[in-house]
Amino acid sequence: MENDKLFTQFNLKNFTLKNRLGVAPMTRMSGAEDSIPRQDVLDFLVRRAQNGASIVYTEAIVTDYESAQGYPGQSRMLTQAQIDAWKPVVKAIQKEGAIAIMQMFHCGRMAWREVNPAHRSIAPSSVAPTQDNPMTGSPYPEPEAMSQFDIDHVINGFVETARGAIEAGFDGVEIHGAHGYLISQFFSSYSNKRTDDYGGSVKNRCRFGCDVIQAVKKVIPDDRLLIVRISDWGIADMEVSLFETKENYQETVKLLSEEPIDAISVSTYEYRQPAFGTDKNMVQLTREVTDMPLMICGGIYDRASAEDALKNADIILNAKSTLLNPNWVEDVRVGKTLKQYNSEEANIAYTPEVLL
Repeated sequence: MENDKLFTQFNLKNFTLKNRLGVAPMTRMSGAEDSIPRQDVLDFLVRRAQNGASIVYTEAIVTDYESAQGYPGQSRMLTQAQIDAWKPVVKAIQKEGAIAIMQMFHCGRMAWREVNPAHRSIAPSSVAPTQDNPMTGSPYPEPEAMSQFDIDHVINGFVETARGAIEAGFDGVEIHGAHGYLISQFFSSYSNKRTDDYGGSVKNRCRFGCDVIQAVKKVIPDDRLLIVRISDWGIADMEVSLFETKENYQETVKLLSEEPIDAISVSTYEYRQPAFGTDKNMVQLTREVTDMPLMICGGIYDRASAEDALKNADIILNAKSTLLNPNWVEDVRVGKTLKQYNSEEANIAYTPEVLL
């Protein structure tokens, strides 16, 4: 099985991936007051590179010290101490022949004000999620609609965080535009009720995300990667599609593909699931409208599901299995019978030796 597609090389810009399997970004909330992850979290990332992953993502890094934070213990990459903490981790990942990608995001209306330094939650519009915050058991507060000053300030946070990642030596940066966080909130008419240049048409709702890409690109060297993540589901109000129609979603993908990015990462809850009332899944609908390299994750846990998902994508990302099974890449390679883990099983820290 050595010569199958899963374990062939793939050229992503100027990088040659040794296989098509990577570690997806996972929120671990392990940072202390210094916004630096615990050592066991950093060790985990290195170990997965040692165990065969071709791409290793950080957990989502929040982009400023004001309004970006949504969960306790989130990490940043804005101070010299934070940057220096990541440098040896990045080098160790690269030493194992993998590439290291920093994912960054702003939580927008998903922010938890009590852990947010500015005690604010901001969003495209003053529209709160309908469900309660699972971490507090209370309703999400109504966010403040962002002013132009807020928009400019938030974009600058993405730029400075990307600058920190480049200084730390990362091979690339991913802009998190999925899961109902800030950029995703702008994409979706469900959360974006603006009547200015950032609301209304699909193109206008994409404007903020495209502005972020354009600003971040200016600090990304030509030999590094810039990736965007997108999804049709959010962590709140999951039953609501973030895109109203297939056409709405595909127009968004087309607009993103026109930007100076190197790949699109499609996050699904279950990659096989048909989308928008069609008989095609999210990655198939994405592939219809872009030639960009595509990453896919969601419900991929063994060799059969990875091979199936790779029919319409270029790279497989996995979270739960790579978290709970240190030998996942090798187990996939040999076709071992594997279980599909659920979210409850993955709601753990990294410390037990079995995970390392």
